[in-house]
Amino acid sequence: MSTPRIALVTGGGSGLGRRIATTLAEAGYEVVVAGRHVETLAAVPGTTPFVADVTSGSSVRALFDHVATIHGRLDVLVNNAGVFGTGGPLTDVSEQDWQQVVDTNLTGTFRCAQAAFRLMSTQVPRGGRIINNGSVSAHVPRPGAVAYTATKHAVTGLTKALSLEGRAHDIACGQIDIGNAASAMTADFSTGVPQADGTVRAEPVMDPQHVADAVLHMAELPLSANIQFLTLMATTMPYIGRG
Repeated sequence: MSTPRIALVTGGGSGLGRRIATTLAEAGYEVVVAGRHVETLAAVPGTTPFVADVTSGSSVRALFDHVATIHGRLDVLVNNAGVFGTGGPLTDVSEQDWQQVVDTNLTGTFRCAQAAFRLMSTQVPRGGRIINNGSVSAHVPRPGAVAYTATKHAVTGLTKALSLEGRAHDIACGQIDIGNAASAMTADFSTGVPQADGTVRAEPVMDPQHVADAVLHMAELPLSANIQFLTLMATTMPYIGRG
């Protein structure tokens, strides 16, 4: 009997995280879903819930201690937890709003990646894969999204650093940059969202299952191969030629 592969998905209780977690579970992974709300986590089929907040160092440590104790190893970490923030013009963004987005999207991703490195580099057999949820905002901004844009650009740098440091430990790190997957975050896109030219226009969205399938493909690669960056987007969304 083959050893089960262990996956951890942060922000796994709803939206893209939930879809990614269920897709990995259906593919045979033992999946731990982490998030702040036990009710939504417990409702994700085929997975094991663990309440954790990536903005808390002690909470992240407890999460990875749980994975190590119960499962003995970690093969795939999907760093999915993230927030958009309140948004708005730069001059209206409070330091508190800025810090919330940084703490979740950037520092939270760092904390989980660091804990995964510590486990993956010492487990037997060693190694594993980290997949960071970036965004097309890691390349080009939306109007009124300074905190989200800055953190997603920073996640790209973090992904590169993890990929470089991971070489010595058989740890691969890649990033999926998603554009307009249907979710709670994009629920208003059909009625119109601000554009760079000052207008408000509707934007197309795509089925989030495409995102989950892409993450599964990245996860299934042998550690000798890596998708460093993958951009997956609604075909006609304003990205190429944005603004």
